[in-house]
Amino acid sequence: MLIATWNVNSIRARLPRVTEWLHDSNPEILLVQEIKVVDEIFPREEIEDLGYNIAIHGQKTYNGVAIFSKFPIEDVVVRLPGDDRDDQARYLECFTGGIRVASIYLPNGNPAPGEKFEYKLSWMKRLIHHARKLFNQEEPLVLGGDFNVCPTDIDVYDPQRWENDALCRSESREYLRALTNIGFTNAFRALNPGPGQFSYWDYTGGAWQKDFGLLIDHLFLSPEASDRLVASGIDKTPRGKEKPSDHTPVWCELEEVN
Repeated sequence: MLIATWNVNSIRARLPRVTEWLHDSNPEILLVQEIKVVDEIFPREEIEDLGYNIAIHGQKTYNGVAIFSKFPIEDVVVRLPGDDRDDQARYLECFTGGIRVASIYLPNGNPAPGEKFEYKLSWMKRLIHHARKLFNQEEPLVLGGDFNVCPTDIDVYDPQRWENDALCRSESREYLRALTNIGFTNAFRALNPGPGQFSYWDYTGGAWQKDFGLLIDHLFLSPEASDRLVASGIDKTPRGKEKPSDHTPVWCELEEVN
């Protein structure tokens, strides 16, 4: 079973890239972030034509998350629990293909310090609380998405330059460690140690051409899922094509259960 996460940076603007990648890679489940569209005008037909069921939590112009699955989608949870006042579309969860998955678009948090950074940290606290509840259900679970955190210095091309950015600040990293310390496995890092492996490159300054990247897109697996992990990687191909997202897919393969 191939499961991937991809911040597409506007589903309508990147639709040719998305449908092309779905056709070529054929993942069973794709967790999508930053769709930047309300549910009513999401390009549903083009995705369904490729054999996917869809769950959407959209928002006009900003944010928005979705889940594409070759399996029926059940038990959908829209919005991260813990703050009914939070109307940003950043979390979507469901049960599909025998696995519970969540598509997560964690706040960027810049400028830091400041209100946006405090929102990021409070959102991460809520995520940790909810993830612990899901973890305790002892079922296969994958939390995937754009976490907007470089877990360590090897996940950023220039650690000194980025040390005060919200993506690399110690507070962000501490909360992400608190999440993984519940017992989650980073699917990519479990099989791909070492620096220079990125999932995001800015559009400016020739970042893609110079490989000035960050690893901020992650797939975190519960023990029931990580026990089935057989492969993982980053597919850089879409980033090098015409009109790409600034992110590229991160994927893992889980052994099928008979």
